[in-house]
Amino acid sequence: MKGLAYPGREVNYDCNSQVPSGSHNGRAIFYIFGRYPAGPDGDSYPVLDLVICHGDFLNADHDYVHKNKSVKGFGSYGDIMIRDRKMYVAPTPFGLTSGAAHDQTLILPADFRVKSRFCVVGKLTRREAQKLIVGYTFDLRSNTLKPESVVNPAAGTEHKFIAYRLKDSATDEVAMRPPREVIAEVAEAAEEDE
Repeated sequence: MKGLAYPGREVNYDCNSQVPSGSHNGRAIFYIFGRYPAGPDGDSYPVLDLVICHGDFLNADHDYVHKNKSVKGFGSYGDIMIRDRKMYVAPTPFGLTSGAAHDQTLILPADFRVKSRFCVVGKLTRREAQKLIVGYTFDLRSNTLKPESVVNPAAGTEHKFIAYRLKDSATDEVAMRPPREVIAEVAEAAEEDE
């Protein structure tokens, strides 16, 4: 569950030390994103809109296992440890789609069954990237981070999702934003946070 201030940072979120995934220990994982007013009136923080999405909408990889590692011997006396605690910044459904704002939306894989009280408000497709980042190096002298990548064997594979709303809700269409726009906006927002 992630609360996002509006207006504010809403196109991405910090995943702390775990990359998002749609499966954990054989169970389906769902993420809930709610936006609330950045400048509330008093002590009330009403939820302006809400998206519940299957984790595969954020990341279809179920194999990566996060581990924190460390290196000892840093510093002029050699007694400082560097802890490699990875922070992942992933796009939110508000960053990936248009039409999800100001309503309640459910995003599921296309093969998920839903009750008849839901209606389809969008068909969404995510395509796997051409390359996968499999590692990185960090130069402590120049403070530069260099990614290592390989060709994605599943490049171009399409993952289909459907956006739903309750039949009594608004039926405004939910659509994918252009991938280049999403990547640029997520990167820009992450850099502003540093």
